[in-house]
Amino acid sequence: MNPNTAIREIMTTRLMTVSPEDTIYKVREIFSTNAFHHLPVVEAGQKLVGIISKEDLNKLDRLATVENLSYDYGAREFNHFCARDIMTEYPMQLDPDDSVGLAADIFLANKFHALPIVEDNALIGLVTTHDLLKYSFESPLTNEIKIY
Repeated sequence: MNPNTAIREIMTTRLMTVSPEDTIYKVREIFSTNAFHHLPVVEAGQKLVGIISKEDLNKLDRLATVENLSYDYGAREFNHFCARDIMTEYPMQLDPDDSVGLAADIFLANKFHALPIVEDNALIGLVTTHDLLKYSFESPLTNEIKIY
């Protein structure tokens, strides 16, 4: 694996996104019908304003369950939540020319699992820890293996 490889070589470019005003039900439907765990939140022009993970949605579900048991927090109230309410605002992002090594360092230091890739203020991709693992296992070794 070459840690100097540009992120653009391994990033996912076919993304599903939501707007900040989209409902939690739309977010839940997207997660339930797709195998990914992170959903970028964008405004007009693909301007990144946030990201939602499946864990963010799970936290809201747990909160709604606790509130429902304690305060009769009904489904009617849950309908008022939208993507803006659970997204991480303005997440850390990378440029497509940043290196795979930089992404790995950020993942390790911050315990992130996905980083949006932004170019000219527009979301163009997403790189995940899964992308890095796939790249590392599919790449030829950059140095000769030494056996001692």
